[in-house]
Amino acid sequence: MTDQSDSGDEPRARRGRRAAAASTKGTARVRMPAAQRREQLIVIGRQLFAERGFDATSIEEVAARAKVSKPVVYEHFGGKEGLYAVVVDREVRALLDRIAAALTAGHPRELLEQAALALLDYIDQEPHGFQVLVRESPVLSPGGNFSSVMNDVAHQVEHILAAEFKARALDPKFAELYSQALVGMVALVGQWWREARKPKKETVAAHLVNLAWNGLSHLEAKPALLTRPR
Repeated sequence: MTDQSDSGDEPRARRGRRAAAASTKGTARVRMPAAQRREQLIVIGRQLFAERGFDATSIEEVAARAKVSKPVVYEHFGGKEGLYAVVVDREVRALLDRIAAALTAGHPRELLEQAALALLDYIDQEPHGFQVLVRESPVLSPGGNFSSVMNDVAHQVEHILAAEFKARALDPKFAELYSQALVGMVALVGQWWREARKPKKETVAAHLVNLAWNGLSHLEAKPALLTRPR
């Protein structure tokens, strides 16, 4: 009888050990190649910096979301500042690449449309990235903010406007002033639209170009884009 009881308990014990092992396995740290782990930490850091800002984000939370120890984060980035710098640098390059790709060819009005749409597309498709850029940047990264990115964009627009000014016998030295005004207008409207989300971005871009191209005295009642249908 005793042998039968022991025999009956043994399968239950084995099942318990297997269940415990499975549970441990499910919560165990997942091993990744270094490059893959680095990418995971960047994605998590991007989301946390967007949600909470630099100051309110901690290495502990980054590590917890990635299910790694804090030393792993330090090993890849040296600290929170290093992770933030990488995240911001990526977003700056991503936004500038979008706008540079838009400013390739076409009539100046079409270029203005393309630049406005490139910014609105970025805001629409990369909300976390945009939030990182528009949040106040810490002292350690004075160049990694939305204002500095828009300043770089304005310099690109300046070259286009300077050529257009020369073609129209206008003084090209004012191209920088006009480029700052145009880019600033689009950037501020973009930040407003991020929250409002209406009207749709093509309509927003059309009205921006309507004001920039035609001026208040010649506004079109129903502006439309030349480069993308509404």
